[in-house]
Amino acid sequence: MELSDAQFERYARHLILDEVGEEGQLKLLQSRVLIVGAGGLGSPLLLYLAAAGVGTLGVVDNDAVDLSNLQRQIIHTTESVGTAKVDSARETIRHINPDVTVTAHSIRLDESNAAKLIGAYDIVADGSDNFATRYLLNDMCYRLQKPLVGAALSPFEGQLSTFKAYLGAPHPCYRCLFREAPPPDSVPRCETAGILGAIAGVMGTLQATEVLKEILGLGESLSGRLLIYDALRAGFHDIKLPRDPDCPTCGGPAGGGITS
Repeated sequence: MELSDAQFERYARHLILDEVGEEGQLKLLQSRVLIVGAGGLGSPLLLYLAAAGVGTLGVVDNDAVDLSNLQRQIIHTTESVGTAKVDSARETIRHINPDVTVTAHSIRLDESNAAKLIGAYDIVADGSDNFATRYLLNDMCYRLQKPLVGAALSPFEGQLSTFKAYLGAPHPCYRCLFREAPPPDSVPRCETAGILGAIAGVMGTLQATEVLKEILGLGESLSGRLLIYDALRAGFHDIKLPRDPDCPTCGGPAGGGITS
């Protein structure tokens, strides 16, 4: 595969980076990334991955665009209200970069379809807004040995990490951090707690950066660290995430409790 003249121009700012270059750009064009959720996190994720030239983007979301989404879900427009989010996202990406193939999965990710969906991609980005999906993605990505870049939002804060526990110690998984989901309704959802819209943009853009780093093998992975953003204090800090030897997903003498 060789870059066309138009691609040389489109990706010029990547190509002049020694850390990316033509080889790296070709790697991006040949990569397949699954984004779960086309909402607040998924919007900037999809926009920046498409602009970067990630060749195939899978989008999983079974929701339709609502007017209240537009305050933070920037891949959608007023005209797309009422349409499926995956279709709205695909249409926006079509205008951004014709190099990118968008595969729309207008379904809810669950145990019946997760393995097949995740298995078709190189890396997964979690932009979901519920714990059931987060734990399912964690366990399935561990089983299928796929990098998982996950983020979460609160009204004025965000969290971000990468999970590659299949590599063995010292890499943790999501269950090493949160063994079990909190009780229902103990963590307010966006529609009840609210959110400053730009928080989603900050965290989704950081998430896209980590996905690109994983594809290109650049810099230091967030595996083993949790990055926390506090918008009100305009600051970042990170904490180390140890691997839990008793983790029900990746712990145990064999390195994991999940078997295929």
